[in-house]
Amino acid sequence: MNLLLLLAVPLLTALFVLLLKNKQQIRWTAFIGAGIQLALSVGLFSAYNTARVNGQNAHFIFEQQYNWFPSWNISLHFGVDGIAVAMILLTAFVVIAGVLVSWNVEKMTKEFYFLLLLLSFGAYGFFISLDLFILFFFLEIAVIPKYLLIGIWGSGKKEYSANKLALLLMFGSALVLVGLLGMYFGGAGKTFDLLQLAATNIPVKTQLICFPLLFVGFGVFTALFPFHTWVPDGHSSAPTAGSMFLAGISMKLGGYGCLRVATYIMPDGAKEYANIIIVLASIAILYGAFATMMQKDLKYINAYSSVSHCGFVLLGIGMLTKTAITGSVMQMVSHGLMTALFFAVIGMIYERTHTRQINEMGGLLKTMPFISTVLFIVGLCSLGLPGLSGFVAEMTIFVGSWEHADNFHRIATVAACLSIVVTAVYILRAVGKTAMGPIKESFSNLTDAKWNEKLAAIILIAGILAIGIAPFWLNDLIKPGAAIIMQKIQAVK
Repeated sequence: MNLLLLLAVPLLTALFVLLLKNKQQIRWTAFIGAGIQLALSVGLFSAYNTARVNGQNAHFIFEQQYNWFPSWNISLHFGVDGIAVAMILLTAFVVIAGVLVSWNVEKMTKEFYFLLLLLSFGAYGFFISLDLFILFFFLEIAVIPKYLLIGIWGSGKKEYSANKLALLLMFGSALVLVGLLGMYFGGAGKTFDLLQLAATNIPVKTQLICFPLLFVGFGVFTALFPFHTWVPDGHSSAPTAGSMFLAGISMKLGGYGCLRVATYIMPDGAKEYANIIIVLASIAILYGAFATMMQKDLKYINAYSSVSHCGFVLLGIGMLTKTAITGSVMQMVSHGLMTALFFAVIGMIYERTHTRQINEMGGLLKTMPFISTVLFIVGLCSLGLPGLSGFVAEMTIFVGSWEHADNFHRIATVAACLSIVVTAVYILRAVGKTAMGPIKESFSNLTDAKWNEKLAAIILIAGILAIGIAPFWLNDLIKPGAAIIMQKIQAVK
């Protein structure tokens, strides 16, 4: 499997889109390109499993390395493990769904799809990079287009939201860069190579300085409390596909960075700051849940709930057990699919009703049965209904967290579990008021989902059900990578 194809396909598709003038050709070109991305990601998953069955036991496989800046030991070093493969699959699912729900974008269609495809290019590059300087480069590629997508195609306070998002994410990026440079100069080998850094014992003093810089820097992307404030504004103002990518993929870049870079390379730092991470994650889970309960706008409901759900990702990492870390990655995949679907269905509703206020809606199940059914499914997934991906991921984190026998970890676990009750309150209220009850007279002639919207929803629902009904394939994919991270942590004295 040549990992460079994951970079070439979205980049070439984006460049080809720029050459086209007909809007239908642009849409179909973007869709075909996204379809090839999905096929490549599924092919990578199959090739990865085959390689493991055939005895390839290296942590990362399909490695490719090309010297780029030898004097600084910077190289184009790519490779994947099961965690990276899971993130790549998530990216491909969200991208093709985002392309489909954007079918009716008329304003600067070419530029819109170009930026969307460029975001996918950045995400794939981030997940396959084993050189931290190159990983940082792809992280930045995944930031700038979001500013433009919100500022140009957004709604509401779009300029304010775009600026706030860009400034906070750039702040996070700055912390990441300082942390990476600290590791480079504070380590023994002066290298950005992930495998070399993981194989060397970075001095504990360096870890205690660089770990919080990297964890907080990446944590800003994944709504780490109290740096989460860009999430509600950014999501509420972004176009539908932009919200899907922001919540479905961009927030997972942060979680992946916290786990892959900060925790894996600096296990001493991870152990030292683990309790602080757990406290901040628990606050995010409860704060996000209670804040969501107060919202009346569907997008704000999903945005604040994302703060809560991403808190589970950080909680799993902070618990530092193999089960909890496995659950953390499962939560990243589950939440990515779930929140992308939630934003997609909110976009479908808004396009027809021209409102996102739940108090202004009602009875939509009668005129939009498909869209309302999807809303029910994603709502039930969000509150953790068994058989859907949300239940599997959160339960894995809870089980891994409960492995700690002391009161501190048990109290944090119980507090996180209590958020499920609050989640049920706001989800059932929002879904019930939107889809059930008497229909508003002005909504009696609304149309249901179009073919492209149905296909986008079906693709994401398929991913949610695949994890919820048969989670073993994802669990088996992630566990070896989680076990290697735990080996590093357990080796800390």
